Formats: sequence, C-alpha cells, structure tokens
Amino acid sequence: MADNNSQPQQPPQPEPALKRLDKLVGSWTMKGRTLDSEADNISGRTTFEWLPGGFFLQQRFEMNFAGFEIRSLELIGYDPETEAFSSLVYSNMWGAPLPYQWDLQDDVLKISTEASKFEGRLSEDGNTFSGGWRPIPGMEGPGNVPYDISGTRLK
Repeated sequence: MADNNSQPQQPPQPEPALKRLDKLVGSWTMKGRTLDSEADNISGRTTFEWLPGGFFLQQRFEMNFAGFEIRSLELIGYDPETEAFSSLVYSNMWGAPLPYQWDLQDDVLKISTEASKFEGRLSEDGNTFSGGWRPIPGMEGPGNVPYDISGTRLK
C-alpha cells in the first residue's frame, strides 16, 4: 500500500559555497608578463560558466604564454568534507589532467598546484583582477615561470 503522505524526492542541490565563484562567471581578456620581461609577453582569454545543475564551474582558457599557445578545459567543484574547491585541468601542454585548488574569499582569489601558487584580487566592481603566479620554493625551473597577470571582464 502506497504512503500518500510521502513527499516526492528532491534532486540534490549544489553546495551553497559554490556561489562564491559566481564572481568569476563571464568572459575575460588577460595580459601580463613574466618577471624577466620588460614588456607584456602573455595574452589570453578565459570564459567561466556553470554546467547545468550548478555543481561545477567550467573554465575554457586560451593563452599565448611567451610564444607557447595554451588551450585548456577546467572543471571546478566543491568538496564539503574538506571545504575546498578543487579542479582538474585538461590541457594541450600535458597528457594527464592537472589538479588545482581554488579559493575565493571576498575579493581575494587563490589558486594553487603542487608546484605554484596564484594570489590575486578582484576589483570592487568585480570587472577586473590582477595578481601573480609564483613557484613554490624548491619548484622553480622550466615550465614553472613566475609571472604577473591582469584581466578585464568582457561586457
């Protein structure tokens, strides 16, 4: 006999912490330079959008990094047990997905890998950012070059 008082099962909902990443949604142009350069030698574009359901933020990334063309797809999610945003990056520069960790508190954005860290700040209106990638001490070397970068949201 069916229970007529039972409620229909609701689909799972995204973790509320994911809303912190809403500030990134949209398309951005970027420019910057490696610390050994006197002129900008980095340019690119990135787009962030929520996948249907709102559980994952997708980033599509294109960059000319001092003559190297980089293309990637990244999926960022949230683990409530560790209270951390983690992602995997699939790139034309490496044959395996690369793990990243993200955090966005107020207007401070932090991203890290096992070899380098980014710290940047979004402007008060949320339409620009600036910051820099730095190797973790002991991880310096080819393929892990320190650089500064800024971005502007496309309207």
